[in-house]
Amino acid sequence: NSIDTNIAERKLAEQALMESEQKLKDIIYCIGDWVWETDENGIYTSIENNGINKYGYLNEEIIGKTPFDFMMPEEADKIGVLFLEIAASKQNIKDLENWNIQKDGQSICLLTNGIPILDEDGNLKGYRGVDKDITERKKLEESLKVLSVAIENTKASVVITDINGTIEYANPFFSQLTGYSQSEYIGNNPRILKSDLHPEEFYTNLWNTILSGRTWEGELYNIKKNGEGYWEKAIISPIRNLKNDITHFVAIKTDISETKILHEELIRSKEKAEESDLLKSAFLSNMSHEIRTPMNGILGFAELLKEPNLTSDQQQDYIRIINKSGLRMLNIINDIIDISKIESGQMKLDISKSNINEQIEYIYSFFKTEVERKGMQLSYRISLPAKDAAIYTDREKLYAIFTNLVKNAIKYTDQGSIEFGYVSTGSTTGSVSAVGELVEPVEPVEPELEFYVKDTGIGIHSDRHKAVFERFIQADISDSRAFQGAGLGLSIAKAYVEMLGGKIRVESESGIGSTFYFTLPYRVKSTEKNLLANEGPAETEKKLIRKLKVLVAEDDEASQELLSISLQTITDELQIVSTGVDAVEACRNHPDIDLVLMDIEMPLMDGYFATRQIRQFNTDIIIIAQTAFGLQGDQKMALDAGCNDYISKPINSSQLHSLIQKHFQE
Repeated sequence: NSIDTNIAERKLAEQALMESEQKLKDIIYCIGDWVWETDENGIYTSIENNGINKYGYLNEEIIGKTPFDFMMPEEADKIGVLFLEIAASKQNIKDLENWNIQKDGQSICLLTNGIPILDEDGNLKGYRGVDKDITERKKLEESLKVLSVAIENTKASVVITDINGTIEYANPFFSQLTGYSQSEYIGNNPRILKSDLHPEEFYTNLWNTILSGRTWEGELYNIKKNGEGYWEKAIISPIRNLKNDITHFVAIKTDISETKILHEELIRSKEKAEESDLLKSAFLSNMSHEIRTPMNGILGFAELLKEPNLTSDQQQDYIRIINKSGLRMLNIINDIIDISKIESGQMKLDISKSNINEQIEYIYSFFKTEVERKGMQLSYRISLPAKDAAIYTDREKLYAIFTNLVKNAIKYTDQGSIEFGYVSTGSTTGSVSAVGELVEPVEPVEPELEFYVKDTGIGIHSDRHKAVFERFIQADISDSRAFQGAGLGLSIAKAYVEMLGGKIRVESESGIGSTFYFTLPYRVKSTEKNLLANEGPAETEKKLIRKLKVLVAEDDEASQELLSISLQTITDELQIVSTGVDAVEACRNHPDIDLVLMDIEMPLMDGYFATRQIRQFNTDIIIIAQTAFGLQGDQKMALDAGCNDYISKPINSSQLHSLIQKHFQE
């Protein structure tokens, strides 16, 4: 009985072992790995797999051979030496990668792990191990390696951040472009590149887009470590894990600064060309009308004078019409000549002592009859007694300013009144009306005179207040009277006022009337040498506080040389840069610069944007914009960008010196 019991227990143990082995084979079949055994010489003695062996051969074709028989020759040599070392020391085979050739000639990569089989005396009997097919993994690793090399060497910024925007990786080009080293940007946020160009809503939209799982595409204006701005075309996408949760963001950004600048330049050039064509067409059309109308009067009534039976009164009427038409023609020609001189910088000032009270009275007498003929009242106001009314100015320019303004008032007023004159903000004396009555004194503010022309005419809509001072622009072209003029009068008046050191503005309401104001310096002592618009630099520098430190931002070499020569007598240090980026950097590194002559059209960053950048850290420096375009709106754009003044090319040296003198005089 004892023997039967032992046999039964042994049978049960063998049965359990067989079941365990079968379970192991089932598991091996499911996972697709190959379990093998070899003898001490590495010859296969057993193969277990899922029905298809690792090389594509039948199992019996493998038994009796070694793994080296199926490896690529170079692999067999390398692995063979390694196996001898492992076997000699009876070590485990640990994660040994090896490339093999299948029966069909295809390559297969196996990951081999094994343990030594030892007899009771510790001698090596063979190895038992597992081979796992990692071919796809190796191919994926190779693809990732190629991709990694591509990312590392691409000329685009590749940045990976965590869910909070903290930078975990950036390729070398990111450092090359931005100037930030790896130690500076890893663990930091991309906001280190943020500029003030985009509003907060822009970044809010960006984050809402990528946090919702969508890809954001757009253009970013960023700032490098050195303060230089640049444009990027960016694509930012979320990265998800196996649970579909967003864990990271990847941004691929391309530097499009040059393309952006070229595109903007093309747009500006196109707009300026279109605007120029419109202005040219409008001007030629207007000039045709303006010239033909008085010519029609001159030629037509000259022909009528040939009639033999005209009465004396008829002849005088015709002669008056011819004379009036001739004066109108002369005014048009004078306006065109004046505006041409102003544009070219050839208009000169002739400063002399002039009694402004006498001029006001003369203008009143000259226009009184014309105004009263329309059934309106004309009056004037003066602020200074005769002994204080003699100032140094350009008498003819002041007369032209008043004439243009009064003519406009008469033209656009059909009923009511027109009043003109001046008040003194630099004297406490009272003003005198047209009938000699003393008016209440005006408190002094600055040593200047404020002139005005006030009417009760059709008025000017508020959105046209600035436009009326531009070349060839009239306030309301829907009004028939708007065509009775070249549209140059107010522009000329504005230019003359500014040449004389003053400013002009308008207050008006449509249907109510208009008041034009302009100021002039109240100079009672001769400063003629210093006020001539075309005086030499040597005389101008006498008025400067000191020798100036000047920065010229200009990309044209000829213009650089011209400005260098023009400025050499008023500066003891002159720097020249060719781009807006360099201009910003120069002002940042040299805060003691007094004056910047900022060209508007420059590569990398234009003068408008460069000025805005400078104003962020220096609000005191004087910046004068210079441009070769000189079209409508350029001056406003320059002032809006933060420039103190504006001058158009070609730059007249004397005009430039006068402009500098205005900001740096004693």
